[in-house]
Amino acid sequence: MATAAAKRYARAVFELAVEEGQVGEWRLHLAKVVDLLSNPQVAAVLTNPTIPVDRRMELISAAPHELDPETTNLARLLIETNRVREVRGIADEFEALADEAAGRVRATVTTAVELLPAERDRLADQLSERLGKEVRIEVVVDERILGGLKLQYGDRLIDASLATKLQQLRRRLADAS
Repeated sequence: MATAAAKRYARAVFELAVEEGQVGEWRLHLAKVVDLLSNPQVAAVLTNPTIPVDRRMELISAAPHELDPETTNLARLLIETNRVREVRGIADEFEALADEAAGRVRATVTTAVELLPAERDRLADQLSERLGKEVRIEVVVDERILGGLKLQYGDRLIDASLATKLQQLRRRLADAS
């Protein structure tokens, strides 16, 4: 879950990207920033309070990486405001804003076993038809649900897992006795 600060940064970057007509490019820029700043050794240096902030910002500017000037400025801003560790939340929130603007929905499907590509596609197609929007699915495997699936999109959760059904049956039997 993105912090309030990560959401503010993501909204600012998204508004800039929309204004410039470069949402796709900024998606790639953010991925590069996440890769760079999420590196444990890089993050350790860039968040080290014993290194002066201006020196840390110089390091990001001089580092051999493939960041364009605007993306470098974002990385420098994150260093200056001690938000380096929030870079992944910023990128995730940016993706959510881009999806919303494009009329896409992200859904997480939890199953007990890995879905075949054809099953993923069929599920995505059915959800797209039902919601009237393009649906992008992320599949999570969790053997604890035993069977069936859990579907989460937006703030909705549909739990059709075998584990939940067995738990409900157990409660009804306990209440009946």
